[in-house]
Amino acid sequence: MNDLELNFNEIINMVETRRNNAYKKVNEELISLYWDFGRYISEKVNDSNWGEKIIDKLVDFMKREYPTMKGFNRAGIYRMKQFYETYKDNEIVAPLVRQISWTHNTMILGATNSIEEKEFYIRMCIKNNYSKRELDRQIKSGYFQRYMLSDGKANPSLTKAVGEEDYPNTKILDTYSLEFLDLPNEYSEKDLKKAIISNMKDFVLEIGKDFTFVGEEYRVQVGNQDFYIDLLFYNRALSCLVAFELKIGNFQPEYISKMDFYLEALDRQEKKENENPSVGVILCSGKNEQIVEYAMSRTISPTMVSQYTLKLIDKKLLENKLKEIAEIVGENNEK
Repeated sequence: MNDLELNFNEIINMVETRRNNAYKKVNEELISLYWDFGRYISEKVNDSNWGEKIIDKLVDFMKREYPTMKGFNRAGIYRMKQFYETYKDNEIVAPLVRQISWTHNTMILGATNSIEEKEFYIRMCIKNNYSKRELDRQIKSGYFQRYMLSDGKANPSLTKAVGEEDYPNTKILDTYSLEFLDLPNEYSEKDLKKAIISNMKDFVLEIGKDFTFVGEEYRVQVGNQDFYIDLLFYNRALSCLVAFELKIGNFQPEYISKMDFYLEALDRQEKKENENPSVGVILCSGKNEQIVEYAMSRTISPTMVSQYTLKLIDKKLLENKLKEIAEIVGENNEK
C-alpha cells in the first residue's frame, strides 16, 4: 500500500467516524425529544384535567405545525408517555435508552416485562449493535430468561449477572435455541453440523457476537494420529479458544474425557501465551442434570454441557421457571 492509498484510508476513517458520531448525536437528541414530550404529557395527564379530547387536539396541533415529524399520532404520544414513566426513576437505565434507536426502544418497551429484562436487551443492543430482526429474534427466543437460568453448575442468585464486566453476552448458556436450522425430524450429527455451518450468522447471534468462527472439523495431531473437533471458535471477550462438540442424543459421561483431550491438545499446540485456557462446550439434544453433575464432579476441566432445541421454547414457561427460582432464592435469603 503506497502513501497515497494510506492517506485515502485515513480520510475514509475520518468521514466514517464523524458520520457515526453525527448519527449518534441525532439519535440522542431524538430520544431526548421523545423523553421530554413523554414527561410533558405524563405531568399534564396526572396533574390536570387532560383527557382524550385534549390529546386529540394535541395530535391535530402537531400535524398542523410539524407535518413532517413522524410518530406524533395518538398511539405514538401515549408510547412516549409510557417510555418516560417506565424509566424516569431508574438512574441506571435512563441514560442507556439514548444509546439505541427509537425503534429498538419501542420493541423492548412493548415486548418485555421487568425492568431487568428491559435493561438486559438495551445493553445487548448497545454492545452488539443489533438490527431490528436480530433484536426481535432474541426477545422471541427468550434469550434473557435463558441467560438468567444459565449458570453451569449452580444458580445462587438471579441478579449476579447485572453489573458484571461481561454482562451481558459472554456466558455460555445451558440451553441454546437453534430453531433457524430447519432440520427434519430425523437427522445425523453430520446434518446438524452442516446446518450450523450454513446458518453461521444466526448461530453466532445465538451463542454471542464475541465468538469468531475458526473452522469445522478442526484437526489436532497427537501421537501421529489426527483428531477432529466439530467446531472451533475464538471468544474475544474471554480471550480463549472454544471447542464445540455436537451430539444428537442425550449427554453421556464419556463425552467429558474426549473434550478434556481436545482442550489439552488445543492448549499445548494452539493457545498463545497471552490467551486463557481453552473452553469446551458439549452441545447435546438433551441432558440429565444429575448425570452431568456426577460426570463433572471430579474434573477441573473448563467444559460446559449445554442442550439445544430446534423449536422456540414457550417464553411463558421460561418466565415461570425464572419466577420459581427467584422465589426460592428469596426464601433462602430470608432464612
